[in-house]
Amino acid sequence: MEKSQALAALSALANDARLDLVRLLMPLGDQGLAAGEISRTLGLSSSRLSFHLAALEQAGLIRSRKVARYVFYSVDAAGMGATISFLLNDCCMEHPEVMACCLHDAGVTATVAAPVPAPVTVPQGS
Repeated sequence: MEKSQALAALSALANDARLDLVRLLMPLGDQGLAAGEISRTLGLSSSRLSFHLAALEQAGLIRSRKVARYVFYSVDAAGMGATISFLLNDCCMEHPEVMACCLHDAGVTATVAAPVPAPVTVPQGS
């Protein structure tokens, strides 16, 4: 993921309504939810919801599909995964404590090994 893409995704998530929207859609997987149901659940007007959906879709975090006269929205797993990967791998450089924290929060008990430092060579005769 390019830095500009990560910035767009993180900026899109830096909004209360959009974060609530992603949290609502995440457990629903590819099935997603119709726009009208999202509007009722989050208490957003159609125009306000449309604004937030467009921002998330443009950032690559959600996708839409039309079924009959309804539009369903779901989280774009690849886009969300790329954003999380960018944070963990590119920004945090796979920092062991950060990675362990994420695993712990997810209920995973695996440990993350610290990176092995490069061997230090001491010049002979010094």
